[in-house]
Amino acid sequence: VQLQASGGGSVQAGGSLRLSCTASASIFSQSDMGWYRQAPGKQRELVARITGGGSTEYADSVKGRFTISRDNAKNTVTLQMNSLKPDDTAVYYCLAANFFRNYWGQGTQVTVSS
Repeated sequence: VQLQASGGGSVQAGGSLRLSCTASASIFSQSDMGWYRQAPGKQRELVARITGGGSTEYADSVKGRFTISRDNAKNTVTLQMNSLKPDDTAVYYCLAANFFRNYWGQGTQVTVSS
């Protein structure tokens, strides 16, 4: 397994969850990392991404609520999700993107109840 995601679960609206994704060192060091999500009946969409240099980008819908970070020593990217809303319910996927190819992790379910 090249990318291993963890941390999904169920939470009430307003709650928090943290997603983590660990990659192999060879992939992580060369890649920009990101989180995408796909809700039932919808296309997969970008949630947040972070470059190797630490620059970040967020979907408008999560700005101010979600924070992406990377720990280069642990080859891990983390998505801290606060003030969760029912609309955040989706399967979340980790992505490692570099010059050669994209690597996707297995999805992790996030369910937010009202």
